[in-house]
Amino acid sequence: MAQLTCRFFSETLNLATVMSVILPERLEPGEKCPVLWLLHGYTEDHTAWCRRTSLERYVSGTGMAVIMPDGANSYYTNMKQGRPYWDFLSHELPLIARSWFPLSQKREDNYVAGLSMGGYGAFKLALRQPDLFAAAGSFAGALDIQSPVMKRRNSDFPLIFGEEVEPEENLFVLASRARDRGQEIPRLFQFCGTEDFLYKDNLRFRDYLAGLDIPVTWREERGIHDWDVWDRNFPLFLEWLTGRGEA
Repeated sequence: MAQLTCRFFSETLNLATVMSVILPERLEPGEKCPVLWLLHGYTEDHTAWCRRTSLERYVSGTGMAVIMPDGANSYYTNMKQGRPYWDFLSHELPLIARSWFPLSQKREDNYVAGLSMGGYGAFKLALRQPDLFAAAGSFAGALDIQSPVMKRRNSDFPLIFGEEVEPEENLFVLASRARDRGQEIPRLFQFCGTEDFLYKDNLRFRDYLAGLDIPVTWREERGIHDWDVWDRNFPLFLEWLTGRGEA
């Protein structure tokens, strides 16, 4: 695999930013590869997945590229007092990445995943743009953005979401809208450790999806909000994603 660090200027953010990239070493001329858009968590950055897991080894042999942008502490949202990270992530970043690297634009070749804040961002992409992604994965995602747990642990929420979370940022609302519109919802994978402070929020969102008849592959094991448990389960997510095994 080839691993790159790309520094570039974002017109959307009006800011110099960076992304980590993993590419297959060999592609045929003109070949486009599947791509996993992989999002980091709160207080982390674009290097987190490569530093904290054996990501490069895990994706070796899949033929898949991995794009890991830097989302700051934005919750991948157009911040009320900050920068428009949703517009960057959902529109500008794919255009830039596809102009530089041989990435497929086909829905069936595009996947998104993330942990904690990134799990929220991944499911938000999947539910707001279901026509662009075949599957999405969340590891201990901050899926109930309005829960008391989230508000207690994030004093800067008003800077990100304002005084009240808008419907476009609420995954429960987005799931209902996607179902009501009859849209083909991406396959969903959800993992959370049973001792994680977000476990109950994750159960609540899983059960809400079930009430909407939206399928989700659920996996849990004993563990806290920690890289050890995420690293153990990420290969299982890849097996589920590529059809090489059951999660």
